[in-house]
Amino acid sequence: MAKRSCPLAKVYGLLEPGPVVLVTTARKGRANIMTMSWHTMMEFEPPLVGCVISGRNASFDTLRATKECVINIPTQGLAKQVVGVGNCSGAKVDKFVKFGLTPVEAAQVQAPLIAECYASLECRVADTRLVNRYNFFVLQVVQAWIDRAIRNPQTLHHRGNGVFAVAGETLRLRSRMK
Repeated sequence: MAKRSCPLAKVYGLLEPGPVVLVTTARKGRANIMTMSWHTMMEFEPPLVGCVISGRNASFDTLRATKECVINIPTQGLAKQVVGVGNCSGAKVDKFVKFGLTPVEAAQVQAPLIAECYASLECRVADTRLVNRYNFFVLQVVQAWIDRAIRNPQTLHHRGNGVFAVAGETLRLRSRMK
């Protein structure tokens, strides 16, 4: 067997469920952005997304208080901004200004969309029962936006320790039910 033992601390890099996203929150007129990769789809309709946000992040307290955010999906062209946003605190800096990102007013929540992102999902917190124990929020998507001009978005997927994979070729393998 060619497989070798993998440190348990590296397992998350094997199972990352989706693209790295930029989560925006807003409170008392101040918007913030955080980079997040620990999320998963939980339901189709209404769309529910589960996510883990560290209690050490400024966005955690804002999301807990306002119960709303926007999940923005960047593409490879925003890789430097994604890493930069993830490596500084919104308590100390305006990340929109620092990283040249454009806030856009959302339709149903106070947090802004990010204009440069391929898609944006306006969310409200649907369930907080796992927040105290695991920092796990269940979000309901209440409005979705997508740039239809981008046909095959090259999204970023975090592999750990500053390593990212870029979404590759799209395969259409739908089986037909008889």
